[in-house]
Amino acid sequence: MTLVRCADAARTFGRGDQAVVAVHGCTCAVEPGARIAITGPSGSGKSTVLHLLAGLEVPTGGTVEWPALGATAVERSRDIAVVFQGPSLLPALTVAENVGLAAVLTGVPEAKADQRAVAAMETVGVAALADQLADTLSGGQAQRVAVARAIALRPRLVLADEPTGQLDAETGAHVLDVLLAAAAATGAALVVTTHDPAVATRLAEQWQLTDGRLVVPAEEGVRR
Repeated sequence: MTLVRCADAARTFGRGDQAVVAVHGCTCAVEPGARIAITGPSGSGKSTVLHLLAGLEVPTGGTVEWPALGATAVERSRDIAVVFQGPSLLPALTVAENVGLAAVLTGVPEAKADQRAVAAMETVGVAALADQLADTLSGGQAQRVAVARAIALRPRLVLADEPTGQLDAETGAHVLDVLLAAAAATGAALVVTTHDPAVATRLAEQWQLTDGRLVVPAEEGVRR
């Protein structure tokens, strides 16, 4: 069953003369196990599309539905994990505490969340950093910890917003390796926004976003 579906979804910020249309009518669907890159230059609306898919933004036109993930935000919070573009860790917490926190906040018992955190840290190769404070990490380490936090939820959908955008090429490639391996290990679908063709080509599907208008290849639309 489809994880998330947008039907002519749009998002406008502001009103009147100050209104900015970030995303025009967006129609797409994400299926279980998908590997999708949403490409486009900075300012094209990639983050807004990802936030619509996550339910973090409410469309001002059209609809966004989550057929397989539940009707409420609380239900979906257990199945959708977001890796944000910028620093998103709590600096005063250790790596292990950051990784386990999201699971706890979605209702996972603390002992079980700790077990998931350990497994997630091992999966992405940051177990040795478990007791280190988040504000002492390098950019690449912090992004890997953010990926660990996402997969500790055991989500069915991982949405990553420019996860390599602030990293050098080598570190970015490694973070993408980690994302792909983690998605494969958990069976989650993966959607990545990027302006980097080298990142996009490593995912099976490429959707193009230009000036807030999303183009999904015709064969993908037919398949869905």
